[in-house]
Amino acid sequence: MNVPAPAGIATLVAYVATIPAANLAVTHFGAVPVGFGYAAPAGVYMAGLALVLRDFARESAGRGAVLAAIAVGTVLSYFLADPALAAASAAAFAVAETMDFAVYEPLRKRGLLIAMLASNAVGLLADSLLFLKLAFGSFAYLPGQILGKGWMTVAALAVLALLRRRKHATA
Repeated sequence: MNVPAPAGIATLVAYVATIPAANLAVTHFGAVPVGFGYAAPAGVYMAGLALVLRDFARESAGRGAVLAAIAVGTVLSYFLADPALAAASAAAFAVAETMDFAVYEPLRKRGLLIAMLASNAVGLLADSLLFLKLAFGSFAYLPGQILGKGWMTVAALAVLALLRRRKHATA
């Protein structure tokens, strides 16, 4: 059995930690502004970060470790969420992260940025649709959900692009 390197373990831990953070944010802060006059449940940024960290964890820890982390995250999502949000959170997390993974895997050979952009687009839409329908019975927050998670994807891609540019400049 291959054990992930310390960076892979740290990424996996950060990834799984986004789940309780998102659930706590929704429970304690309700809706937050995400820009352009839109709002979303407060966990939107952590959910967006989870999609990004899942991709980074895949690269640093491997496919098996990420699948195990998705399972752990789903269970945590269920048990750590407010009872009214538990099923919605767990279902949305499991489906969205699995869909993100399914899109990411075949695209990663075409480049990390392409894989992350495409997989996060699918994951954030799936997470938003499922969570909002199950938790609130409404898609009123859908534009804000997409925007907030999109901000996290764009931020992560910008950081990744800068790191790659810096690496190539020093090489």
